[in-house]
Amino acid sequence: MPKTICVCGGGSLGHTIAASASSRGYQINLLTGHPQNWARELVVTDCHGQTIRGTLHRVSGKAEEVIPSSDIILLCVPGYQIEPILHQIAPFVSPRQEIGSVISSSGFFWMAYHLLGKDKRLFGFQRVPFISRVTHYGHAADLKGYKSILKIGGNTRSDLQGLATLFSDALMTPTVPLSHYLEAALTNSNPILHPSRIYGMLSPLPTTLYDREFLFYEDWDDFSSRVLIQCDEEFQALLQRLPIRHEEIPPLLTYYESTDATSLTHKIRSITAFKGIKMCLKPENGHYVIDFTNRYFTEDIPYGLLIIKSLARLLQQETPTIDQVIRWIQGRMGKSYLTDQGLTGPDISQSGILSNYGIQTVDDLCHLG
Repeated sequence: MPKTICVCGGGSLGHTIAASASSRGYQINLLTGHPQNWARELVVTDCHGQTIRGTLHRVSGKAEEVIPSSDIILLCVPGYQIEPILHQIAPFVSPRQEIGSVISSSGFFWMAYHLLGKDKRLFGFQRVPFISRVTHYGHAADLKGYKSILKIGGNTRSDLQGLATLFSDALMTPTVPLSHYLEAALTNSNPILHPSRIYGMLSPLPTTLYDREFLFYEDWDDFSSRVLIQCDEEFQALLQRLPIRHEEIPPLLTYYESTDATSLTHKIRSITAFKGIKMCLKPENGHYVIDFTNRYFTEDIPYGLLIIKSLARLLQQETPTIDQVIRWIQGRMGKSYLTDQGLTGPDISQSGILSNYGIQTVDDLCHLG
């Protein structure tokens, strides 16, 4: 009998994952804050012009209606929504279920361990399965790019090999298990990529009002590449002190098949799936200003780069470039996370840093679940 998957969250990944898995014969439940806006059938158009049609078995805003009957629970929400969703589903999950997140680098593992208990099966993707965009909420989406391979990590209770086999089929992409959950929980993808680019793009400009919109990737420059490389080098130094397979989180120069800032700029500008993506600006009085409600700020700083900084604090290692990026962006956001005393700003409670979830030592981190 096919497995039942409960997709939690109705964003672009929720649409595409639900449609893909349903088209492969899996029964899909959906937990969403807007159940009234969903059609029973989902239509996704992929980057090859193929149409993927999926059917939702049950759609609800109530966890008790979709969680108990599901074998796999997959959170498809940004980092700042993970904890609220975990609170919502906590009374209805059991040790038999696999509970995972499509975004693992936002603190999912320590949040779930802290909020659901030590006996749960936890897993998460290293990188999101698809690049996708909603075209008609609750009805249709575009799948703009597949990954060549997907990787999932989990705690010792999770059946990673079984999940890898299932998702290879459900998401039509080869999926393999990682050797340690930290290989999924820590990444130099969005948590470093987006803040580095924002700092590289905007910090040289002596204004907060912009005369035009910026293309996030197609306008990428060498200064952004240098900031990104420096942040990644600091991150890689942290990874060297952890008991993981370091080749699973390669340096960004390796990942993007580049050798220096100039070749990295050229590579990022050329990626087809990144075409047309704009910096998160909004019009105001004939100019453009930063939209701080965008996930580049609500997720990639408090539930991204700050987690990496909290790891550095745990390891007592300096990260000067990461600090510089955090301080500049938090100033623009009107937030205070990082102070001269460390991660002690008044806004730090609203973040995914390790100490917020009881992780005080490297041993706590490495042996979570």
